[in-house]
Amino acid sequence: MNLLNKFSKKIAIDLGTATVIIYESDKGIVLQEPSFVAIDSKSNKVIAVGEEARRMLGRTPANIDVVRPLKDGVIANFEVAEMMLKSFLKKVGVKSRFIKPLIMVCIPVGVTGVESRAVLEAAVQVGARKAFLIEEPVAAAIGAGLRIEKAEGNMVIDIGGGTTEIAVLSLGGIVVGESIRVGGDKFDEALVRYIRENYNLVIGESTAEEIKINIGSADPNYSAKYEVKGRDLMSGLPRHIELTAEETNKAFKELLDNIAQAARRVLEKTPPELSADIVEKGIILTGGGSLLEGLDKFISRQTEVGAFVTDDPLVCVAEGTGQALNELDKISNVLSTGEQGILS
Repeated sequence: MNLLNKFSKKIAIDLGTATVIIYESDKGIVLQEPSFVAIDSKSNKVIAVGEEARRMLGRTPANIDVVRPLKDGVIANFEVAEMMLKSFLKKVGVKSRFIKPLIMVCIPVGVTGVESRAVLEAAVQVGARKAFLIEEPVAAAIGAGLRIEKAEGNMVIDIGGGTTEIAVLSLGGIVVGESIRVGGDKFDEALVRYIRENYNLVIGESTAEEIKINIGSADPNYSAKYEVKGRDLMSGLPRHIELTAEETNKAFKELLDNIAQAARRVLEKTPPELSADIVEKGIILTGGGSLLEGLDKFISRQTEVGAFVTDDPLVCVAEGTGQALNELDKISNVLSTGEQGILS
């Protein structure tokens, strides 16, 4: 069996609500695509997957639906998620005809047994010989280069598309953790709502994401402008406005406060010895949401602990998952409870 493990491909998957990232041992990141699938509702045939499907969002005829099979970090549509994963694995050349790969998938903190089982089953259905789960903050910490196996406190905030994962880690596991359903998608929704209410202008998800990436800010003093195009709510005609970064901060205020409050709750539950380590080392921010302008300073102000964005925050979780898969013998204690039993 160990010999079989040696020759099996090792695939790590960050199965994100917004983006799927695939890491292959000895190759690194081999795929990074949006979690979108375009389906013909009449034939139930997949038309496009990933970036190609995302570009169709809001531009399709009535018989084509562009869907996201994941919601809040977990699988919402098992069949579509399976089709998406199969397509992505085929794209990167993972075949399971002879020696099936080992696959590890990261999951949010505190997911239910049913949700965990769905992810494991999806991995097996797409061709895994063995499937493992690892919690996202653990994977993020490993990807950020933290020595989580030591008796030292490390705090990670991973802001993804569907959830924000906050955890304090020590001795290879999560000491205190919390997952809240606030992520990039909620920030996009907040922008759509703000522009509709304040400008009577309707914009789509893609436009909201472009605004967030270009001028979205957690700093009320950040100065930037962006031209926003949409449909006038009253006349129904195309119209454009100029939006400022300060306005995005107003739109994001409640969501930012939710993240800060969750971070404080985790810190309040952290043992004093580990708290001292965190004060010394600071809080590590990962995930696409961590790239929001001024978020590190916002977290620092709200928690009174230094915070910084790790290198390559978008792929940090995937790389950590890949490193964990390469060192299964060493990190068996950080795999989700019960998930080392592995479906095959």
